[in-house]
Amino acid sequence: LIGPNGAGKTTLFNLLTGFDKPDTGSWSFEGKSLAGIPAFKVAQMGQVRTFQLTKALSLLTVLENMKLGAKDQRGEKLLYSIFPFLWKPKEAEIEAKAMELLKRFKLDAKKDDFAASLSGGQRKLLEMARALMTDPVLVMLDEPMAGVNPALTQSLLEHVLDLKTQGMTVLFVEHDMHMVRHIADWVIVMAEGKVVAEGPADEVMKNPAVIDAYLGSHQDTDLGTITGRITLPKGKK
Repeated sequence: LIGPNGAGKTTLFNLLTGFDKPDTGSWSFEGKSLAGIPAFKVAQMGQVRTFQLTKALSLLTVLENMKLGAKDQRGEKLLYSIFPFLWKPKEAEIEAKAMELLKRFKLDAKKDDFAASLSGGQRKLLEMARALMTDPVLVMLDEPMAGVNPALTQSLLEHVLDLKTQGMTVLFVEHDMHMVRHIADWVIVMAEGKVVAEGPADEVMKNPAVIDAYLGSHQDTDLGTITGRITLPKGKK
């Protein structure tokens, strides 16, 4: 999903994931209507997202942040919380899964560090890893490369490609056109709150409507005959 600033890309993400309510319209995910469904239930259905500005809980450790992303946490229910033997096995399972993902994202050495101590790029990695705790079907990444040190950009890119190879659908917002060409199978372009084009990346980049959206008019303006005064140095004609 690409488009100039203010096109409505993040707003679309907010609507699709239940963070904002639309004035009109409806949409569905795997045949089920998502209109009016709150964000936490959308995530439970297998549609998860990350944010342009990361949402890690700074005063919790990296591992604790990961465990918060897991579904079916029995200890959240009053009856289960009273009897540890009912929730401890599930808790151990959740922690094992969290550690597996942290190793995959090369954050396992940071598991006991507060999330506030992570760099911007590491927070992006943490947010992507935490999203996978729910075993999603659709992963929505809002500018995953924005503000990331170039040294971590390649790592993030590889993780996005890994999601594809594991059978997940990835919808991401990105401004780097070289990256879009490299990893996107299908590109949707938004401008002023509307979809103006969609298709394979190379075709979309040549679309006049897309060029208009990014650069203004795609037509060269005829300036007519240009006249002006040219001052030459003395002694030259």
